[in-house]
Amino acid sequence: MKPKILVVDDEPDALEVLGFKLKEAGYAPIFAKDGSRAITAARDEHPDLIVLDLMLPEVDGLEVCKVLRRDNTTAGIPIVMLTARAAEMDRVIGLELGADDYVTKPFSPRELVLRIKKLLARAPAADTAAALIRFGDLAIDVPRHEVRWRDEPIALTATEFKLLQVLAQRRGRVQTRDRLLQDVWGYENPIDSRTVDTHMRRLREKLGDAAQYLETIRGVGYRFIATE
Repeated sequence: MKPKILVVDDEPDALEVLGFKLKEAGYAPIFAKDGSRAITAARDEHPDLIVLDLMLPEVDGLEVCKVLRRDNTTAGIPIVMLTARAAEMDRVIGLELGADDYVTKPFSPRELVLRIKKLLARAPAADTAAALIRFGDLAIDVPRHEVRWRDEPIALTATEFKLLQVLAQRRGRVQTRDRLLQDVWGYENPIDSRTVDTHMRRLREKLGDAAQYLETIRGVGYRFIATE
């Protein structure tokens, strides 16, 4: 079955171009022209990924992102935001709300499809070398894509999980922001390290006490500090 991509945009031309490119790349596009329809489609269709324009009529993209992240049935769906080049604050807020990546308008459809492929490639896969990563009360189950702290589950987005997994598997070694952008987001030419910082803040908030394992190395990046 082809992966379903929900495209949310109120511009007919954008929907037409993206729909064509997504079909060409082997995906099944679903369309919504406003925020309310986007929320309904996400809940009813269970897409594999959502491309979400922030400038929408009625319910804007930031509110859509917030609603979807609070709903257990949609919280884990990867979201790629579409933002105007000048809307830096919207990008930061969107990432804080749980978006996984962003592309600025005007954008290359080819670049967007590439971002989609990389996000979907983060789906959990068995790793015989480190299928279960455990440090004290923190357990990271890679095949099941689950994180538990003192046997209580912690809901993470695909990007947050990948970020934690990479840091834990490289425990004790400092990971620069550029390296994380390459290995977690798949950016060949990292340009915006604030993406990493924003996701780290969200990850720490969700981990609560388990965030003790994550150390910030000022001016460099981050390190998982467990010694077990």
